[in-house]
Amino acid sequence: MPNLSLEAMRAYLSQSISSLNQNKLRGLLAEVDLRDHLANLGFGDRVSRGGWIARTKGDGIFGDSTIALFPEIITPGHMYPPGHPFPAPDRGLHTICSTLHQSGINSFFCAATIERHDDPASLDWSAVQLGLPTEQPYRPLVQSLAHIGFQVRTRNYNFLRYKANASAIPDRAVPEEFTKEHLRISFNDAYKSEISDIDGLFWGQQHTYPMEIKEKTSAKSDDMGDYFGLDIGPFVKLAFYAAKRGNLRSLFVVKEIDNMDERNLIQWRFITYDDLAQSAGWGSRGGGTNMQGGNSAVVRIPKVNFRTLDAANLRQL
Repeated sequence: MPNLSLEAMRAYLSQSISSLNQNKLRGLLAEVDLRDHLANLGFGDRVSRGGWIARTKGDGIFGDSTIALFPEIITPGHMYPPGHPFPAPDRGLHTICSTLHQSGINSFFCAATIERHDDPASLDWSAVQLGLPTEQPYRPLVQSLAHIGFQVRTRNYNFLRYKANASAIPDRAVPEEFTKEHLRISFNDAYKSEISDIDGLFWGQQHTYPMEIKEKTSAKSDDMGDYFGLDIGPFVKLAFYAAKRGNLRSLFVVKEIDNMDERNLIQWRFITYDDLAQSAGWGSRGGGTNMQGGNSAVVRIPKVNFRTLDAANLRQL
């Protein structure tokens, strides 16, 4: 029967993830924990799962077009046979993608078919564009993106060449991470792009907020006091969203922990990009190990400028 087991998903992740260091693992779990936290606060229907944002890459076309991809999460043991009815994206995602479309970001919801049991290579993606005033049909993923301007990859590239230890990923996080990784590689097999993950999107009262979600301890300096660091890459991505304006904003969300050993939760905190840009230090500082395993450079943001991630503050967004 055409389904995938948890074991097959985990085996795929061990090949697709270059290095499953502790920072990357904690980042994955923070995304799951945040959605649970928001659901407990009564905002579960205002947050979407994550996906990918990708821009055209190449001489003379870098950044000319941008897309967002949001996948249907593959459930272990569930059947996805060819020809089965594709799911209707939920209303909240339609609303979020309408905001992205108005900001010049073409957005797609992707659904899967699986032909062979426990064979991720037999998983194919179809996509439907969201955010448009009229209902669109599902098409094969590559066909759906053919008009956007991405350069076709003319040489095969082995994206499944790694030997990471994926056993540390908890069972509850494996389906979502596998789904996102498989979609990323399926897209990269077809097109060249600059691609980065979307940790999640929050649908506020007035604006839509792409989120960067990190687990962190605060640091301290003489000139700033207590602060949180944000790597340069995610900072630039938040700046990209800010430049789009319209109804699109962005959030930096921190799962604050007490220390690097016990990692007990102190509090969930967040800051809007507007507040972050006004209060962040102008010079970068060296940070710890980033999610790719290298050394990071961080922008420092005073802890006092973060708000508690509670229902009262969320209602103001």
